[in-house]
Amino acid sequence: MPLVSITRLRVRSWRFLPMFFFYALRSTRQASRSDGNLATRLLRDQNRTFWTATLWTSDVEMKRFMVRGVHGLAMRKLLYWCDEAALVHWTQENAALPSWLEAHARLETEGRRSKVNHPSPTHIAHRFPEPHVGPGGEINFK
Repeated sequence: MPLVSITRLRVRSWRFLPMFFFYALRSTRQASRSDGNLATRLLRDQNRTFWTATLWTSDVEMKRFMVRGVHGLAMRKLLYWCDEAALVHWTQENAALPSWLEAHARLETEGRRSKVNHPSPTHIAHRFPEPHVGPGGEINFK
């Protein structure tokens, strides 16, 4: 059964956005080209918030991607760049990415926070605003 992986990140300051974008685009390209990746989608939300949704053939393939290459480097920088970071994984029968509203609901009910050095009150409470899908805010890579 395919594995869905959802992440939500909020970059805490405009000054971190250029390097965040650099790593985010390269990590997305790495994900979409990784063995076991079935689909990759990004959402640029409001207030320097970004969502990723990926679909994998297995947990093993997803974890292999997470720690390698550009993504592995980016994960270590998020401690400093982000004041909100959370993720959730689940398996499902169909091979389709969920809607952003479903991703949001699962993130709040089943997800976990990632460590950040400057957590916001929203991060601490683990209650996030629903994603806003504006024109041009969503990109499908695969």
